[in-house]
Amino acid sequence: MNRSKKQGIALMTFGVLVLAVAFSMVISNIFSEKKAERSFDVAIQLSEIEESARNEKTTAENEIPAYILNPAKDLPTKEIDGEIYIGRIELHTLDLSLPVLAELDSEKLTVAPCRYKGSPYSGDFIIGAHNYRSHFSYIDELSGGDKITFTDVEGNSFEYEVVGLEYLEETDTELMEAGDWDMTIFTCTYDSQRRITVRTKMIKQE
Repeated sequence: MNRSKKQGIALMTFGVLVLAVAFSMVISNIFSEKKAERSFDVAIQLSEIEESARNEKTTAENEIPAYILNPAKDLPTKEIDGEIYIGRIELHTLDLSLPVLAELDSEKLTVAPCRYKGSPYSGDFIIGAHNYRSHFSYIDELSGGDKITFTDVEGNSFEYEVVGLEYLEETDTELMEAGDWDMTIFTCTYDSQRRITVRTKMIKQE
């Protein structure tokens, strides 16, 4: 076999391998998106749980809620399909309602947005999510004044207003946690090199 023919076969083999890898990535992304879309159903379940909790409250109207008396109070949780959730986030401009998991890790991020740090009670809440179309892919379209609501599983609701957007380096964890922001949400850019970071201030709680 001559040299040029060998090179041709090698190039063809390489091309087939590249196509196979690309096809595999496409299939993987489709599967991940479908898995992520299931979070919509969980969000509906959580909204029903929240409503039920509000209806069952017997607290007197003039009684101060426990989370105000004790901002360090742990967020209540609810288990659904083996996952532990702390509540639901609504990005009104993007017409999204998503459940929020109690803890963040690489596997849980394929399921739903996750708490990275803090809580709405203590005013240092940070939520991260993948850039799936059904999760936080479009948060870079949020702008000043847009509203975001987080509701815990006991029906306590916290409304935030977007005040800024930043692009942080992947390793800038200190900058992610820095600043006097009541809630921060973030996701990665498509090349995974930076974090799209939306800063907010609380404007109402009930």
